[in-house]
Amino acid sequence: MPIDPDQAIGAALPDQRFSWTSSDVLLYHLAVGAGHRADDPVDPAALRLTYDDRLQVLPSFGIVAPGFHRTTPPALDLPGCDIDLAQVLHGSQSVTVHGPIPTSGSATLHTRVADVWDKGKAAVIVQSGTAVSDAGDPLWTVSSAIFVRGEGGWGGDRGPSTAVEIPHRVADAEATYAVLPQQALLYRLCGDRNPLHADPAFAARAGFPRPILHGLCSYGIVLREVADLLLDGDVSRIRSFTARFSGIVFPGETIRVEAWDGAGSIQVRATIAGGDRDGSPVLSDCVVTAAGS
Repeated sequence: MPIDPDQAIGAALPDQRFSWTSSDVLLYHLAVGAGHRADDPVDPAALRLTYDDRLQVLPSFGIVAPGFHRTTPPALDLPGCDIDLAQVLHGSQSVTVHGPIPTSGSATLHTRVADVWDKGKAAVIVQSGTAVSDAGDPLWTVSSAIFVRGEGGWGGDRGPSTAVEIPHRVADAEATYAVLPQQALLYRLCGDRNPLHADPAFAARAGFPRPILHGLCSYGIVLREVADLLLDGDVSRIRSFTARFSGIVFPGETIRVEAWDGAGSIQVRATIAGGDRDGSPVLSDCVVTAAGS
């Protein structure tokens, strides 16, 4: 079996020492759509993501920061796992910040394989990690799950099945974002060179008619839109964001973001807006926690 849960679960991955600059942060923000509105160049709130002297860091940057300067496809070199990148899809992602992320700095990411679940027709590999500053302080914590198609069925634990219930009322706020035709090519510059997002032949081998947008690009777009909708664009208020990747986005499509403001948390739903795939899911089970929400 290409995945050996007994060997994988609990295994520590090599520590990643990394650094980032304000230019990396600015590029990431542009790659997830910051500055796209006509009045953003003169909007003080929008400039917090696009101009150096007032720069804040969208918490989702912490997910990509350790591999931001990678120029090769991810190796997926996990203990006990021999898997084909073409069979892998991002299942879910969360990030929790322990304070505002500095606009530049260096840190070390400590990661382990937290669990492996058997979904029958697929395996799910869960990884968790914490980025720690040079002074030893935790900066942010991430958790991700990847689906490996065709690798389930060994009779293992299926894992938890939890869903976030959307309030039974019209969303408190809603926005759309028109994904650029070149959005995936731009987002690749943030360190994710998976050919699924650029190479038509590779995308076809993975079962898609053309390259798809990175799930983490959709994730960043949605979090940024929620901050604009309900947090006055102040991303320093965000404490955490959890989401399940429930569908795909093709560059050129439009993402609809709906948000419900609750007691201490914001429930979010992201779907395709317009076209033949109108209403198709993008992100589900989304929760943003933020100070003052």
